[in-house]
Amino acid sequence: MRTAFVEELTKIAEKDKNVWLLTGDLGFSVFDDFQKKFPMQYLNVGVAEQNLISTAAGLAMSGKKVFVYSISTFMTMRPLEQIRNDLCYQNLPVYLIGGGSAFSYSTFGGTHFALEDLGLMRMLPNMAVSAPGDALEVRALIRDVYKRHRPAYIRIAKKGEPVIHRPTDRISLGRAAKISDGKDVSILVSGRQLANAFSAAETLRRDNISCRLLSLHTLKPLDVAAIIKAAKETKGLVIVEEHFKNGGLGTAVAETLIQEGLSVPLVSIGIKDEFPKGSGSQDYFLNKCGLTSKGIIKAVNKILNRD
Repeated sequence: MRTAFVEELTKIAEKDKNVWLLTGDLGFSVFDDFQKKFPMQYLNVGVAEQNLISTAAGLAMSGKKVFVYSISTFMTMRPLEQIRNDLCYQNLPVYLIGGGSAFSYSTFGGTHFALEDLGLMRMLPNMAVSAPGDALEVRALIRDVYKRHRPAYIRIAKKGEPVIHRPTDRISLGRAAKISDGKDVSILVSGRQLANAFSAAETLRRDNISCRLLSLHTLKPLDVAAIIKAAKETKGLVIVEEHFKNGGLGTAVAETLIQEGLSVPLVSIGIKDEFPKGSGSQDYFLNKCGLTSKGIIKAVNKILNRD
């Protein structure tokens, strides 16, 4: 996904000299070509995330469109006050790219676990929030936020995630992408779990269970219509996200159902309201949380009373 981000940004920067890329001393192997091509549109602010955001705000106030890259945890938590006051309050065209979802930096420990970033950003007025599931979603969302003259946060993964979408699929900010249709259960997924959700849906289909698979890559603005339609037309919803169950996609969906007066079975697969314990790989932690194809199949069977 990081490569897709840089390639798409490079295309935009070639046409618009007001596009800048700022980094907090990260991404050198990925950004080398961009820096060489656009030395006057690139700035490494160093390990100083508050300054990184405030510098981006200053550039935006002078007419620039600024993409900012850092690790998800450092992008959203350390400079939260600057994001709130300098970007969102001023409603500036600064687009935050958070690298590494959930346990991507698993061996670095809890300080690098991005488990609450989407919830934090979702609460801020004027901020769009997205967690793309594959490289094609990254490309489409980068193009869309560039056209948006307001802040945005996009959390991208970094480990060669499989492409689930077809090149002809329509992907746009704020609109759920329907990967497959079904009448039994709807699987609503955000982020890199898209591949596992797709695998689960295909396995269930071979067992004569049809799942509607929706990639809710945009948590804000949320595709409320797609959620309501799924709730009314299938027997229940399974929410899949690499995030605390509080504050992320599951919370957004539950809020929508309550506001619409809808009561349907809902199973949320995410991280419990506790700091994960232990040490291991990304897959080790995801397995513990049930964020696997098997975990999704289990949740679908629970709704259908097949467990």
